[in-house]
Amino acid sequence: MNTSTENKMERPKKERAAIVRICPLYLARPDAAAYLAISESTLDNLVARGALPKPRKLNAGRTAWLVDDLEAWGRERPESDLLPPKNSGYGRAGAPA
Repeated sequence: MNTSTENKMERPKKERAAIVRICPLYLARPDAAAYLAISESTLDNLVARGALPKPRKLNAGRTAWLVDDLEAWGRERPESDLLPPKNSGYGRAGAPA
């Protein structure tokens, strides 16, 4: 064998690292609004009216929303009877039949 073949054989195969998915536990105000697909002012109004869970105190100067609270609130929303507008992103294929 030549040396280039020997070097290839001696190298240990690299093991692939496991894919780890880390989901956040809390979301800050801008992220909580984006998570719910609403504006920050709408988030504030919903919290003020008691329609959305309040943020949790993380420490003396920091609050954030628990992701589970936001997800539960979103899943409790009623289904809409409204259809999306005609120009809402059907793309080149056009509206579904």
